[in-house]
Amino acid sequence: MVGRNILEHPAAKEKEFFAPTLHELNLFDYAAVKSYIEKVRPDIIVHAAGRVGGIHANMANPVAFLLENLDMGRNLVWSARQCGVRNLINLGSSCMYPRNAPNPLREEMVLQGELEPTNEGYALAKTVVARLCSYISREAPDYRYRTLIPCNLYGRWDKFSPEHSHMIPAVIRKLHLAKARRERTVDIWGDGTARREFMYAGDLADCVHRAMENFDSLPDLMNVGLGGDHSVNDYYGAVAEVVGYDGTFSHDLSKPAGMARKLVDISRLQDWGWKARTQLKDGIAAAYEFFKANYGDEK
Repeated sequence: MVGRNILEHPAAKEKEFFAPTLHELNLFDYAAVKSYIEKVRPDIIVHAAGRVGGIHANMANPVAFLLENLDMGRNLVWSARQCGVRNLINLGSSCMYPRNAPNPLREEMVLQGELEPTNEGYALAKTVVARLCSYISREAPDYRYRTLIPCNLYGRWDKFSPEHSHMIPAVIRKLHLAKARRERTVDIWGDGTARREFMYAGDLADCVHRAMENFDSLPDLMNVGLGGDHSVNDYYGAVAEVVGYDGTFSHDLSKPAGMARKLVDISRLQDWGWKARTQLKDGIAAAYEFFKANYGDEK
């Protein structure tokens, strides 16, 4: 999703991108990654690859979420270092923050407490790769390997299947089908009071392009978020309005709800001079149009 949005951004026309597919480059193969980087000799690498998913996927596949994200990140970052690529942007995750850390979550809180169990494997992998970037830059200051930590994301090119999706795309699909099937009640996991910060993926793409163009001023580690959040119930209400679902909601208290709150601190981001521009319902509408165009025939 993030990579596709980076390539769709208007500023992408001003650059030459190499964006190999899984079939063109196996990121689990260190030798293949190193050979590819040696061949294309990029000025900068943006590490946007990863195995991602919501609570269900993370809980069902912790080994894959740990190993695949760790292997991809390690292979790409270390190959870049070995090939002499001096500029790299690594995309982390707000899952890297401790589960009980006070909100808003500041960058220095990483590794300062226990992780959220429902996505611990993914968080560990992301943390290790971010640390690897930091260590490389510390040992060789002319290698500037930076990590951006986005809040939760949604948008075009998202995953909408219940086995792999995050909350907003899952809710879009759920309410679209509920409307089509004329279901009068939809379940919400937990009591709906957990708070989340969801940013439109096109905004993160805008931030990444600005980072590439203003790399010298980019902090070593920086959150990318909105500075505000909403409850799960609020998101269901917003999606219902966009989709046109007019039924009611019930709460399944037997299901996990994840962290009670996850709001990133954007002080560094504000000092750097960037701000997200997409309003929630506008972003949901764009994601819903993408869903209907690509998955809307599902009944």
